[in-house]
Amino acid sequence: MWTEYPFLVYIMESKLGVNREVKIVNIGIVFLAVFLALMTGIGIWGMKKTKTLGDFFLGGRSLGPWVSAVAYGTSYFSAVIFIGFAGTQGWQFGLSVLWIAIGNALVGAGAAWIVLARRTRRMTQNLDTMTMPEFLQERYGAKHLKPVAASVIFFFLLPYSASVFKGLGHLFEKVFGIPYDMALLIMIAFTGVYLILGGYFAIAVTDFIQGIIMFAGAAVMVMVLTAPEGGVIGILGRIAENYAAHIPPEKQPSALTVISLVFMTSFGTWGLPQMTQKFYAIKNEAVIPKAAIVTTVFALMIGFSAYYTGAAAHVFFDLATVPRNAAGAIQYDLIVPTLLTTHLPQILLALIMLLVLSASMSTLSSLVLVSSSSVAIDLYPSRIDAKTGKDRSVAMMRFLSAIFIVISYFISRFQISIIVYLMSLSWGVVSGAFAAPYILGLYSKRVTKPAAYAGLLSGVATMIILFFVLGASRSPLSASIAIILPFIVVTAVSMFTAPPAKELLDKAFDGV
Repeated sequence: MWTEYPFLVYIMESKLGVNREVKIVNIGIVFLAVFLALMTGIGIWGMKKTKTLGDFFLGGRSLGPWVSAVAYGTSYFSAVIFIGFAGTQGWQFGLSVLWIAIGNALVGAGAAWIVLARRTRRMTQNLDTMTMPEFLQERYGAKHLKPVAASVIFFFLLPYSASVFKGLGHLFEKVFGIPYDMALLIMIAFTGVYLILGGYFAIAVTDFIQGIIMFAGAAVMVMVLTAPEGGVIGILGRIAENYAAHIPPEKQPSALTVISLVFMTSFGTWGLPQMTQKFYAIKNEAVIPKAAIVTTVFALMIGFSAYYTGAAAHVFFDLATVPRNAAGAIQYDLIVPTLLTTHLPQILLALIMLLVLSASMSTLSSLVLVSSSSVAIDLYPSRIDAKTGKDRSVAMMRFLSAIFIVISYFISRFQISIIVYLMSLSWGVVSGAFAAPYILGLYSKRVTKPAAYAGLLSGVATMIILFFVLGASRSPLSASIAIILPFIVVTAVSMFTAPPAKELLDKAFDGV
């Protein structure tokens, strides 16, 4: 995980000159103050619109195509893609890295809306469910499946949200000179205001604003870097030529490596609860075609700008000038930061800092909301107060969102080794657990309750085993296998077990 944001250290400690550093920080503080004030105002506004659990978790199922689409895109891309991931893969893969951007846009974004959104929206309404664990329980008539699924979300998404907190803490520490512990506390307070008060409605609106910042920043970044080099076509040719000189054929990634990385980051999102939640919350099915287009365009811009910048390092650096550590090894996570601080004007560099914050906050808020729902909705025994008859669910969601933010703080602060492993496993485990039972459950009446259990457990087990057998460096391949294998398991088990009751299937597939 590249959530340490070393580029911020570079900005503050490189030989850029004190005046430039001060100007960047001053501009960044202005941007940050406006950003935080705007997010706080949206949280207070969202609180007025949040009366029920459905309002808090799904925005009352009232969101239109633009807000829904951009919320999906901003949850998809965190700051990691712009810095560490783009630099590493761009240098190692060359132009092949653009396949990741294409896969993310066409499969991870556009196709997900087309294939999953309509059936998810309709079926979750039919079954009156709001979360992935609830959906699996009601779809298969499996009362014990919900706590199992909720536990997977809790143990693997919560550490992932903590890793984003950790990165944001370092952002504040390095850019604004705020001690790391204090920076974490500030982020907890800020996240709590607009998430705890406004729920998903506030998240979606802030994601839309953050998405605009991300889109504009990414577009300007590409133009500024490309213009002096003769345009996109010209620079692509130079990337290909220099890549062949910089990376010997024996060190270039295999086709399997590229394919597994594209598959993991594209199809893998189809099973992530924080992504599928966006389909539950749309106003109606008529918004889906427009949302699919908006999400695809957004993802293509963000993915292309990030990976293109990483690959362009082969034009701006050679083997002698590429960032290296004291031992002479290439520091991949400093490639893009060094490139940006050298070639971007001060005002745009400050905007990129805000882009990093926006990308992280949108991902973080979605992760905390889904993680807290795993307890408040999926494991909380009774939402109605026995004495007063009042619905306690919204208060419980707010309380647990706060508790989960605090837990994320302690995970970020103390970095327990087992938690670090859970962070590394999170994407493959969660997607492997849910993709097959969820997707096949949308399309096939023949999928059975035992098959759903088998699919979920086989995905979790496969990812954990392969992670330790193949090593962390092969995690994209491990995750890809963990996502694919449960589809085979679910299909095979369904052939030899009885399907759910006809009444349940009729209810679930009504209108589908």
